[in-house]
Amino acid sequence: MIPGAPIGSPTLFWGLTLSVFTICILSACGEICSPGFDIRNDISELNRLENCTVVEGFLQILLMNDKTKNINQELFRSLSFPKLTVITDLTVIRGRNLFYNYALVIYEMPNLKDIGLYNLRNITRGAMRIEKNSELCYLDSVDWSLIMNAEFNNIINLNKKPKECDNVCPGIMVKDKPLCQRTSFNDNHEARCWTSNHCQKVCPERCKLACTDQGECCHSQCLGSCTEPHNDMACSACLHYHHEGRCVQDCPPGTYKFEGWRCITMDLCSQVHLLDDTQFVLHGGECMPECPSGFTRNETNPMFCNACNGPCDKSCPSSKIDSVDAAQSLKGCTVIDGNLDINIRHGNNITSELESFMGLIQRVTGYVKIRHSHALVSLSFLKSLRFINGHKLIDNIYAFSAINNQNLQNLWDWNQHNLAILNGRLFFRLNPKLCISEIHKMWEKTGKTEKPEEGDFLNNGEQASCKSHILKFKSNVTSSHTIGLTWENYRPPGYKGMISFIVYYKQSPFQNITEFDGQDGCGSNSWHMVDVDLPQDQSIDPKITLLHLKPWTQYAIFVKVITLQLGDKHITGAKSDIIYIRTRPSLPSMPKDPRAYANSSTQLIVKWSPPAFPNGNLTYYLVRWQQQPEDRELYQHNYCSKKLKIPLRISATGHMDMEESTKPTKSDLAGAGNVQCCNCPKTSEVKDREKDDRLFFKMFENFLHNAIFLPRYSDLLTCGNQPRNSGSRWRRTSG
Repeated sequence: MIPGAPIGSPTLFWGLTLSVFTICILSACGEICSPGFDIRNDISELNRLENCTVVEGFLQILLMNDKTKNINQELFRSLSFPKLTVITDLTVIRGRNLFYNYALVIYEMPNLKDIGLYNLRNITRGAMRIEKNSELCYLDSVDWSLIMNAEFNNIINLNKKPKECDNVCPGIMVKDKPLCQRTSFNDNHEARCWTSNHCQKVCPERCKLACTDQGECCHSQCLGSCTEPHNDMACSACLHYHHEGRCVQDCPPGTYKFEGWRCITMDLCSQVHLLDDTQFVLHGGECMPECPSGFTRNETNPMFCNACNGPCDKSCPSSKIDSVDAAQSLKGCTVIDGNLDINIRHGNNITSELESFMGLIQRVTGYVKIRHSHALVSLSFLKSLRFINGHKLIDNIYAFSAINNQNLQNLWDWNQHNLAILNGRLFFRLNPKLCISEIHKMWEKTGKTEKPEEGDFLNNGEQASCKSHILKFKSNVTSSHTIGLTWENYRPPGYKGMISFIVYYKQSPFQNITEFDGQDGCGSNSWHMVDVDLPQDQSIDPKITLLHLKPWTQYAIFVKVITLQLGDKHITGAKSDIIYIRTRPSLPSMPKDPRAYANSSTQLIVKWSPPAFPNGNLTYYLVRWQQQPEDRELYQHNYCSKKLKIPLRISATGHMDMEESTKPTKSDLAGAGNVQCCNCPKTSEVKDREKDDRLFFKMFENFLHNAIFLPRYSDLLTCGNQPRNSGSRWRRTSG
C-alpha cells in the first residue's frame, strides 16, 4: 500500500477502518471521492482509489488475505496510487463519523509490521483501537499524546510483545544530534518514530497545531503540516474550512459549509443526494442532508427549509445506545417512537457528545432504561426530554428504570426541568451515589401521586453524602512522602447509620478542581480513596496518614462520611471542603541521559537532562569524576563472531536517595531459598472493572462483525430488502 515500502512492510489485511476527513487540500490534489469506500474480498476493488486524492468519508479495507481469490504479498507490492494521499501522507483524521467510538481501528492484521503513518499529526475526534495484530511493532515508539487530545481511551492490546520488537529509531547511534526528537510519554523519555526509517514529527510548542518538516510554524488556519510556513495555501489540512485552495476560518459569502471541512457553491450542493435520491438542503450557511430540528423542507423548493408552525417533530425508532456512534444516529430526533435503552460503559467527554446527539429528544412513547452506564454522572444530556408516554412498560410496570449506574449522582436540575410520565412507575436499584431524595424529587416532579412500592427504590445512595454537615479539619503534618490529617469527630443524632469516613486525595497542580472532576468520561474515579474507621472513643478525633506521596507535590484532599440507608430514609451525612496541601521537598532523582565526549586530550564535555522528579526547587548540580583504568577485554573481543549490541539509553524514572541506596535487595531479604512472593488478591473494584472491560470487548466485537460481515446483494433482493449503506452521493448525469 505504501509506495517504496520495504519488504517487511504490511501486505495482508484482515481489517482496517479509518474515519477520514480532510486529507489533502493542495492545488495539485485531484479528485474528491465520497461518501467513502468499503473495499473487501477482491484486490481489484482497490483500483477504485486510483484517481482519488481525498476520501470524503470512511475508508474500510476488509477481509483480504492469502486465501481470498489467490491474493498474495506480491500483488500488494505491485499496487501504486500516486495521487492518493490517504495512506502515505495521511495528516489528519477528523473522526466526523466514528466506528464504535473509534476514529482509527486496526484489527486482526496478522502480517502488519508497522503502521507507517509517519505524516499523521492529528486525530481531532474519537479514540483508536489497535488490537490482535501479532506482528505489529513500533507502537511504544509513538507519542500518541501529540496526535490525540485524550489518549486514555485508546486500546492497544494483544499485538506483538514489546520485548520481541526491535524498535530502532533512525540515528539512534548518533549521540549528540539524534535524528528523532525525544519526548516524555507514559513515563518514558525516548526518541519517537514510526519505523526504522521515519521519525515521528514533533512541532515546537509555539506552532501549536501545525508545522513544516523543518519545524517552522504554519499558517494559523493550517492543521497538521504544511509545505511553506505562514502560507494559507500550503496547508496539508485545514483547521476550519478549505475554499479554492486556501484555508479559511469561515466560508465566504456565496458558499456553504459541507461535511465540516470545505466550502461549496449552491450548484454543487444541488448535485449531492442521499441514497434514496433525497436532495441536500441549504440552511444556516451549510449544505446538509436534512433540515435541523424546528424546520421542515419548503414544499415548492425542497432545497430550502422553513420554520415549523409550532412543534416540528422528527420521529426515530427505538434505540439501544451503547456508544457515541450509536447515539449519533439520534441526531436531530425529537420523538423516540418506542423505547430508549442507554447502556454506556466507556467513553471520553461522554456528556457533551451525548447532549449534541440526544439533546433534542422531547418525547419517548415507550419506556426509558438507564443501566450499567458507569460513564454517566448526570442525565442532563437529555435536556429536552419532557414526556415519557409509557405505551410499553418494563415488566408491564415501569416507565423509567435506572439500574447499576455506579457514578450516577443526579438526574436533572428540577428547578429548570419538567418531566411528565403519563403511564408507569419508576424503578431505581444499585445506584450507590444517587441520593434517595433525588429519586423522590423525580417521583414528585413527574406527576406521580400514588405511593411507590417497597422494592422500587432499594440500594441507592450508600456512597453519597446527601444532606451534608461541613466537616472541619483540625490539623495537618507533612513530610516529603506523607500527609497526616486530623478532623472533627462528627456524630449526628442517632448515628446508627454511620459506617466510616473516606478520605479522597489526588495530585492537583492548580486549586480549581471539584469533587466530580475525573468521574465522567470512562466511568473511573481519579481520586484515591482511603477508608478510616470510626473511633471507638467519641472524645478522640479521627486521623489518617496518607503514605507513598510524591515530594514537593500539591494534593487536593477532602473527607466524606459514609452512611447506611435506613429504610427509604437517608440520614444526614457530612463532607469537608476541598483543601490543598503540598508535601515537603526531598532529594531529586538522578539526572536523565548523561553523556560525555572528549573535546581534547585534556577535556571532557559532559551534558545531561534535568531529573524526571526534581522533588523541589533545584539550585545546583554536583558533578563528580574519577579516572578509570582501560578495560582490556574490549581489545580481546571478537567483533566478527559476536555482534556489538546497540546501546540503549534508559531514562531515570526511579528515585535515588541515601535511604534507598542502603536498602537490602530482594535476594538479601529472601535468603538462600530465594522465596518468591505471591500476588496480592484482586480487589472487588478491580474485578468489576475487568468484568466491564470483558463485556465492552464482547460488544465491540459484535459491532465489528455486524459492520464487516454483510449479506450479499442477491440475498437481500431475495428477502425483499435493500442493501445496507449510508451516506451521500453525487448525481450522475448522462451524455
